Amino acid sequence: MRFFTVGFAVLFAALAARGETVVDVEGVGAGRMQVSIDVSGSPAFKSSLRRNLELSGRFEVVAKGAIAVTGAVGGEIKVVGKGKVLALSSSAADDKAARMEARRLADKMCEALADQKGFAMDRIAFVSREAKGTSELCVTYPDGYDIMRLTSDGGTVVGPRWKNRDSIFYTGIRGAGPQVFEYDVAGQKRKLKWSFRGLTTGAAVSPDGNRVAIILSMHGNPELYVIDMAAGSWRRLTTTQNASEGQPCWSPDGRKIVYVSDETRHPQLYVIDVATKEKRRVTSIGSQNVDPDWGLDGRIAYITKRGGQGQIAVLDPKTGDKSAQLVGAPGSWEHPSWARDGRHVVAGRDKALFVVDTATDNPAEPKIVFRAQGNWITPCWSK
Repeated sequence: MRFFTVGFAVLFAALAARGETVVDVEGVGAGRMQVSIDVSGSPAFKSSLRRNLELSGRFEVVAKGAIAVTGAVGGEIKVVGKGKVLALSSSAADDKAARMEARRLADKMCEALADQKGFAMDRIAFVSREAKGTSELCVTYPDGYDIMRLTSDGGTVVGPRWKNRDSIFYTGIRGAGPQVFEYDVAGQKRKLKWSFRGLTTGAAVSPDGNRVAIILSMHGNPELYVIDMAAGSWRRLTTTQNASEGQPCWSPDGRKIVYVSDETRHPQLYVIDVATKEKRRVTSIGSQNVDPDWGLDGRIAYITKRGGQGQIAVLDPKTGDKSAQLVGAPGSWEHPSWARDGRHVVAGRDKALFVVDTATDNPAEPKIVFRAQGNWITPCWSK
């Protein structure tokens, strides 16, 4: 089953071994605001700004647009259009700083001109699976520039999840069993966060930052637990004999958790009330439904397997399969993760990462976040 292939099987196999571009779903330029960019001083600024504006799905960069971006990197940059003027005081001294300014401006333009939250400044954590069977933790921006490799352990990294905008939880195997580590991206350092007997994986922080949903097998099967971050105490939520739970994710209000269980022999999505432990099955259509991510607008993005292929889907957990909307064309899709705009997800496919627009059912030919040889998997977008 794919659920175990992506999740637990990676861990168990490691233990034994120790054993440019955007998805355009409506046709080029359809329904987009036209923007021209005439900014001197840094080609890096122009390429990053163009990339991020097009990734938003709301802008098309043309030679002469109704919205004009003018000025110079290292001086003043102005955006004029739709009866508004935006100004950016630029002080970038190199390409990396210029790209950061471009991302900041792209987010401002999304919010001011398109009434849509920008995500250009929100980094994506992901895993690089190496040819020798190891895997490492990496981060990038959605425009695909300034990729950083955070670990170089020659071990196994599984399931990165952002604790906040600066830190990442992930499951790692570094000579011991599966343990949860916290990586401080700014400080470029990590620490061991949790280690229990048996499986320790899937750490997902609650919206208030006080609790963590986690999968532990210290009492037998992999089950769903919640850890109080301050007290360090844990509480078990599920008891499913002869089955495994995995991939927990919190609801926006912190009252519920969506997770995957194979208690029916086929991995499906379930939602559990954290206070009462009452659970209900959310999906039934498809041979398996995995990789849930609960968005800020209340919808869950996930991967459904139908007809032998995976497909990104979005549903309202209140109505489950009845509201499920398939996004784009089927393929080897995995691990969708919402952007803050509630419209786009980042997802893996064919060893690469893609930004996918969920606003329509029309299939689209996806375009890669960045082009580099490798096997890039399990992306997670910071918010």
